[in-house]
Amino acid sequence: MGFIELQHLNKRYGGSRKSEPVVALDDLCLSIPEGSLFGLLGPNGAGKTTTLRILCTLLSPDSGSVRVAGRDALADPRGVRSLLGYVAQEVAIDKILSGRELLQLQGDLYHLPRSRRDSRIDELVTLLGMDAWIDRRCGGYSGGMRRRLDLAAGLLHSPRVLVLDEPTVGLDIESRSAIWTVLRQLRDGGTTVLLSSHYLEEVDALADQLAIIEAGRVIACGSPSDLKDALGGDRVTLRVREFSDESEALRVQALLQGCQGVRQVVVNRAQGFSLNLVIEHDGVVEQLRRQLAEADLPVFALAQSRPSLDDVYLQATGRTLMDAELAVAGNRDAKAERKQSMR
Repeated sequence: MGFIELQHLNKRYGGSRKSEPVVALDDLCLSIPEGSLFGLLGPNGAGKTTTLRILCTLLSPDSGSVRVAGRDALADPRGVRSLLGYVAQEVAIDKILSGRELLQLQGDLYHLPRSRRDSRIDELVTLLGMDAWIDRRCGGYSGGMRRRLDLAAGLLHSPRVLVLDEPTVGLDIESRSAIWTVLRQLRDGGTTVLLSSHYLEEVDALADQLAIIEAGRVIACGSPSDLKDALGGDRVTLRVREFSDESEALRVQALLQGCQGVRQVVVNRAQGFSLNLVIEHDGVVEQLRRQLAEADLPVFALAQSRPSLDDVYLQATGRTLMDAELAVAGNRDAKAERKQSMR
C-alpha cells in the first residue's frame, strides 16, 4: 500500500447530443511511496492535471478512490488538504503586494501563528534564494521569481506532500536548475513530491519513480533506469535525405523492418520524417548502411545511443512524445477552426 493511492479513477468532461464526452481519465491507478519524488510524464491533454486536481480535492472523479496517508480524500477532503501543498501550472500573483506580503497573507489563510509564519517565510526565502527581491513588488518579477514565490506559498505550512503541475514550464536553465535542487532537498528531507511534466530530461533527472500517462491511462510505471533497461538494445536515429512526403519515409520504414536484428522502426514526423530504430547489437548498423545503399538511399545522418525515456514512450505507444504533443496541438487547432466556422 502506497502513501498515496489513486485507484480506478475515471473522469469525463462535457458530452451532449452534438458531441461525445472527452475522456480525461480512464481507469487510472497509481501507488506512490512516502518520501519519494514521483513524476507524471505525458503530452498535454494526457490527463496529468486532472489527476493532480483530483488528488488535491479540487475536482471530483466520476468513479474511483483517492487515499493520502490512509485518509479518504473523497470522504475527508479537509483532512487531506491539510497534508498537501499544491503549486498549479498557472501562477496567480497580486502585482501590487511584495513577495513577503503575499506569503504573509498565505500564512494567515493557513491560520499559522504570526511568529511561526514569519520564521517559516524566512526559512523559505533562504531555501529558494529570494533574499534579493522578496520585498519588491511582484509586478516586476520575472517568470523564475514568480515560480519560486509560488513554490514558497505551497511549502509555507510544511506539507507532507508537495504537488507540482509543470513546475518549470517556460523557465530559463538557471531557474529550472534552482528548482530542481530545492525539490531534491525536500525529498531528502522526507517530503513526498509529486510533479507532472512533459520534459523528458526533467523527469529522468529528478524522479525516483515515474508513470507515463497516455489518454488518461498509465501505460508504463517504474524507476527511470528500470524502464529504460527493460527495453534492451540500442536506439538509432537516422536520416537518408529530406523526404518530399510521408510515403517515401514509410517506404524506407518497410525496408528497414525487414532487416535482421531490427526490432522496431518508427517514423518521427516531428523531425522531418527521420527514422527511430531499436537494434539488437552493434553489427546491425553496418547492415543498415549496406541495405540502404543498395536501395540507392545512402545514410545522411545517424546517431546511436542507449535507451531514453522517449524510447520507453515510443515502445509503449508507437510514437515519440514530441509527435504526441504535435497531435494534441493539431486536434486543438482543428477544433478551434470548426468552432470558428460555425459562428
